[in-house]
Amino acid sequence: MADNLNDLATRARTEITGMAKEGFANPSTKPVLTAAAIGAVAGLVLPIVSLPVGALAGAAFGLWQRIKK
Repeated sequence: MADNLNDLATRARTEITGMAKEGFANPSTKPVLTAAAIGAVAGLVLPIVSLPVGALAGAAFGLWQRIKK
């Protein structure tokens, strides 16, 4: 289980670093930003969740979708 979490953290770090260095040239950037935008809209609609929390949750979900196996 610990190896799986370590591998997941390594993949997440690699994806985030790649997105930061390459910008929109990285294939992960657009799906993660799209998920962040959807989360932000959901944050506006839902009464308890705010826009930044929704955007962060959406980005986290989009990143998870890119790195999970």
